[in-house]
Amino acid sequence: MTPRAGVLDGRAVVLERFGEPLALRSFEVPSAGPGELVVACNYGGICGTDVHLSQGHLDIPTPLVLGHEGLGTVHETGPGCGQDAEARPLREGDTVMWASSIACGVCVPCRQYREPTLCENRETYGVNRPTTQSPALSGSWAEYIHLRAGTTVVRLPEGVGPLAAMSLACAGPTMVHALYDRRPVRVGETVVVQGSGPVGLAAAAFAQLSGAARVIVVGGPAARLDLARRAGIGDEHIDIVDGGQDATDKVLQEVRDRTGGRGADLVIECAGVPAAVAQGLRLARRGGACLVVGQYTDAGDTLINPHQIVHRQLDVIGSWAFTGAHLVDYIRLLPALTARFDLEALVTPYPLASVNEAVAAVSAGSVMKAVLAS
Repeated sequence: MTPRAGVLDGRAVVLERFGEPLALRSFEVPSAGPGELVVACNYGGICGTDVHLSQGHLDIPTPLVLGHEGLGTVHETGPGCGQDAEARPLREGDTVMWASSIACGVCVPCRQYREPTLCENRETYGVNRPTTQSPALSGSWAEYIHLRAGTTVVRLPEGVGPLAAMSLACAGPTMVHALYDRRPVRVGETVVVQGSGPVGLAAAAFAQLSGAARVIVVGGPAARLDLARRAGIGDEHIDIVDGGQDATDKVLQEVRDRTGGRGADLVIECAGVPAAVAQGLRLARRGGACLVVGQYTDAGDTLINPHQIVHRQLDVIGSWAFTGAHLVDYIRLLPALTARFDLEALVTPYPLASVNEAVAAVSAGSVMKAVLAS
């Protein structure tokens, strides 16, 4: 265990009341107990879910240190915490990432369904660990985070830059789960990805690595598609945002035309807009599949014609969140991802004190991936 030189205080971004500006507060940095780590956060990623959390769209406790995706350096190791998830030595100063949640391992989904992503008692950093419960520093939008026993922690590979790793910090393992456990991309398939945010770009990049013959990204606005193109993500890019509702049907027809009139083998919905699900059904070929990933928060209902599912004989599959194992796989993939795609170009850093500006930029869609630098 690394010795502590006195008591430290660490600044953290706190959600105190929904819909109000986030506050910067200071908390005592706790020591690391058995199986625990204290990590000095270098970066905390801002996910679309964080925007929903700050606006009160999910039932979470407050006050709360936000941030469920992060990267930092080991500040202190507790007894029995000398290795990462791949049994590599873990020492002070090592650069690490960690899984956002811990499954209980004993509920019915964990034990019987073998689906820890559906854990009924899942504890998630930056989501359901309020400051009223010790330790208060349980989110990555902070100078330090306390990682409890059972957290999946992985050292960053040599040669992978921290900003590149943070570009898909949540989206990457989310898509590992979706494209490994739920519906893999098959070699030679035509894949349509709906959405050009981090989740959509993770889906497109993984589809390319998996051997898809063509990956068509349908999203917008144009600046996001241009950024994806420059990063090498996606083979074709179609703007469905600029041009308004009148252009939607024309764009959908263009996608069908580009797939030979039959549609895609696999459509991956990453837009988070309910209407995209119904649109995706129209973009899949008969006998194809629709993988729904983007509906993480309840944004409402959408009209679906079930004849589209039956007549096309579609597989419609949902995928929810990720586990520590999926984070391990994402980090294993980072060398291949960074060799092929310019992931660092997707990231815009902000200082911790500029958190409200950063969240506003994410909400407005003016940046692809914002991270808070401590």
